[in-house]
Amino acid sequence: MSAMSFWDNKETAQKTVQQLSRCKTILDPFLKLESRIDDFSVILELIAEDEDDTALFKEADDALPGLLKSLDQLELISFLDEKYDSNNCFLSLQAGAGGTESQDWCDMLFRMYTRWLEQRGFQAQILDIQEGEGAGLKSASIHVIGDNAYGYMKSEHGVHRLVRISPFDSNKRRHTSFAAVELAPEISDDIEIEIDEKDLEISTFRASGAGGQHVNTTDSAVRIKHKPTGFVVSCQNERSQHQNKHTAMKVLKSKIFELEQQKINDEKEAASGPKEDNAWGSQIRSYVLHPYQMVKDLRTQAETSNTSDVLDGDLDMFIEAYLKMKH
Repeated sequence: MSAMSFWDNKETAQKTVQQLSRCKTILDPFLKLESRIDDFSVILELIAEDEDDTALFKEADDALPGLLKSLDQLELISFLDEKYDSNNCFLSLQAGAGGTESQDWCDMLFRMYTRWLEQRGFQAQILDIQEGEGAGLKSASIHVIGDNAYGYMKSEHGVHRLVRISPFDSNKRRHTSFAAVELAPEISDDIEIEIDEKDLEISTFRASGAGGQHVNTTDSAVRIKHKPTGFVVSCQNERSQHQNKHTAMKVLKSKIFELEQQKINDEKEAASGPKEDNAWGSQIRSYVLHPYQMVKDLRTQAETSNTSDVLDGDLDMFIEAYLKMKH
């Protein structure tokens, strides 16, 4: 980076800067913790020499919880060791059957994830939002930018189930709603994904709602359907139809790439018995608001009765439990 010609190729330079940032994400916490442990070891040596020094004991007691927490955080980073864990990612939400109920649930999930991303310091670019007829969202797509974005968020891939007293039911009956969450890593342009133009259905429409740059003025938004997989992607946040198409194709390629990677993993794991399917029909987490309060992950068994905090973006316990289970 100190070379005079470093910024001659801006794209290559930015990749190097990102690579450095990823390295620092791992090394900086490690080196800081190593230094703190060295200091802690000195305290222990002093205690061994003078076991009656209560001030040293108190200093050790005060320091230990922070050390253990930092060690846990460092261990969690070490779990993000799969090939694309360090990449940005695309987060897609899709309301299930059930009309307004499921669309409102999709909107609640959208809020939950955007709050979590904000708390984590990730950048969230809204690519597309399709609002529901009465309330909520039919679907939404977000480009998540930040170190290890895919590594942390891949735990959310699957179907999320909500049980509650419906605010839309005048008889106050209990309803069950579903929404699907999909994650795909943002892949480099170096990776070749062949897509036949004949397999695509491309349509344009007027941008509207959050993210629309030319709301109701031009048919700049783009929707692409990939017939062989059934994937449908939309983008309406860019300034032109051409840019929206480029971004939508990038999302589509990432989804197809993720599908192919999943097929490879399934083939590798087939010999060890049946695995949980991450398709539309597989439920990974249940959010119960009535008759009791409970959010439970069905893969890790992690659970909490603090449903309001979870729906306000407090997802760390579920993400950490998933990463630990995988390792």
